[in-house]
Amino acid sequence: MARIAGVDLPRNKHAWIALTYIYGIGASRSRLILDKAGIDPTIKAMDLTEEQANDIRKIIDAEYKVEGELRSEVSINIKRLMDLGCYRGLRHRKGLPCHGQRTSTNARTRKGPKRAAVKKKK
Repeated sequence: MARIAGVDLPRNKHAWIALTYIYGIGASRSRLILDKAGIDPTIKAMDLTEEQANDIRKIIDAEYKVEGELRSEVSINIKRLMDLGCYRGLRHRKGLPCHGQRTSTNARTRKGPKRAAVKKKK
């Protein structure tokens, strides 16, 4: 089983799909990495040789921020926005969408599950 950037790649998937299991690598970036390494994207992850896995590791380490390094950078950026008190930072602080989406309906991913309306007694 290939282990790249601290992630065990799924064995029975194509190499280009398996690389997308690494945080910070999507479909297009995984294909670029495999092209640079000279590896066929449709090879299964379990069929990767140790040499090929090392080539992929070297390319990722040299050119891309992935996993923990990328996660910490994103969280630092969000924290900076919140400390500045700008609009996006306030939206992050309140747990609301910050890219202009509507919130009267939808936005359930950011707002969480619906809370029942409180009824008044007469």
